[in-house]
Amino acid sequence: MSKTDQRASTLDCRSALYMPASNKRALQKGPSLCADAIILDLEDSVGPEQKAQARRQAITAFSENDYGYRIRALRINAADTQWHGDDILAAIDASPDVIVLPKVETPRDVLQVREQLSQHSGLEGVEIWAMMESPRAILNAQKIASCSDSGLSALLIGNNDMARASNMPVTSDRTYLVPWLMQLVAVAHANSLALLDGVYNHFSDLSGFQSECEQGVSMGMTGKTLIHPSQLPITNEVFSPAEIDIHEAQAVVHAFAQPENVAAGVLQINGRMIERLHLDMAMQLIERVERLRHR
Repeated sequence: MSKTDQRASTLDCRSALYMPASNKRALQKGPSLCADAIILDLEDSVGPEQKAQARRQAITAFSENDYGYRIRALRINAADTQWHGDDILAAIDASPDVIVLPKVETPRDVLQVREQLSQHSGLEGVEIWAMMESPRAILNAQKIASCSDSGLSALLIGNNDMARASNMPVTSDRTYLVPWLMQLVAVAHANSLALLDGVYNHFSDLSGFQSECEQGVSMGMTGKTLIHPSQLPITNEVFSPAEIDIHEAQAVVHAFAQPENVAAGVLQINGRMIERLHLDMAMQLIERVERLRHR
């Protein structure tokens, strides 16, 4: 069970934590962690012999626990695997908020799952998050993003698979991945989709992890996928509006609210020229801050 009226929206999702659905002890912690989304994983972190158990435990976790504001996501196995059909059946019973679909390379990958879900009452509104993990996914990114009309609400970056499929080293600054990452940023924003950055494997290296989070924010990503709870505080802080940005937004709203500025198109505030476009952006930032304060 979950409090649907309090649940985070995908566009406000700063942190999405993968949790192996085969690990019952880990699942018990999910409803109390400070993640904006909990992704119960049936795919990579679950061995073939554990798939059935993981499905049962995912159904139980989502059915019996209150996740509050946290988005309840289920990562299933790809359509070309032997486990996909059973994962869809598990999703029917688990009734998650989101299906995380790995190995997406074409719009058809998304539309096929949408068709499967729409055949079952109560799942028509389930969102789909598409994992972009290959060169083909990058080349087809705009076509895939056009599935936003079919419930696609986010693109998730699969750093490890993307690099492996391209015979590409992944350096600490992700130099060679940056052009592909920025293409996904453009596609996501052009289609009003969230974009969650890939995981950082060395979860004990919190300094390096913070640097990658800051890089993601600078690129224009909206959040990050995680593999360990220790990464949550840094992620939520870095992907939240900074105090200086909040103060600047409040100053912009205050300035345009003055009687003498009601009809003004441009104002000078603290040595900067501010247009009404910036007022809209400031109001959106303040509204987002208010939503995040309830978590």
